[in-house]
Amino acid sequence: MADEQKLSAETRESFGKGAARKLRAAGKIPAVVYGHGGEPQHVTLPGHETMLLLRRANAVVELDVEGKKQLTLVKDVQRDPVTQIIEHVDLIVVRKGEKVEVEVPVHLEGESFSGTIVVVEINTIRLSVEATNIPQNVVVSIEGAEEGTQILAKSVPLPAGATLAEDEDLLLAHITVPAAPEEPETAAAEAEAATEAEAAE
Repeated sequence: MADEQKLSAETRESFGKGAARKLRAAGKIPAVVYGHGGEPQHVTLPGHETMLLLRRANAVVELDVEGKKQLTLVKDVQRDPVTQIIEHVDLIVVRKGEKVEVEVPVHLEGESFSGTIVVVEINTIRLSVEATNIPQNVVVSIEGAEEGTQILAKSVPLPAGATLAEDEDLLLAHITVPAAPEEPETAAAEAEAATEAEAAE
């Protein structure tokens, strides 16, 4: 389950791309905190600690903004498409016991029936869970699954307290038999014709 992490943040007064670049150059990350009808709070986060924390999906953070503590959930992370440097983070305020909707990775466990392959259509599933009890992933066994088997959202075992926030018939993966490679008949025929032509000369 998601563990609460702690971060100290500072109120941010300067905005715009130039200000954001200066913050990142100083090892900080601009962020906005939303939630519960309050005005958005513009803050800066410590760069290194934030990057470590964001390695985990759906990180829950106890944010200390200049002495005021609040529980938040990382909702969105914007990265540079080339360098993958974190450019901005969105957090939402949550309360203990409150339910949130999150995307959780689906891990397929085991080996399907001999000669078959697994075709993954979607590798995450949307769940409604307590903000302080978010699973890191859900696991589905495909051990021995035969051709034609479909893994649907409704067949995923959910952790206690979690409910599906998805179409229950959403197809996550299916088991199939790979198509046999085409025989290189054309190439063989061409080689044979070339040999015959040489012999006739």
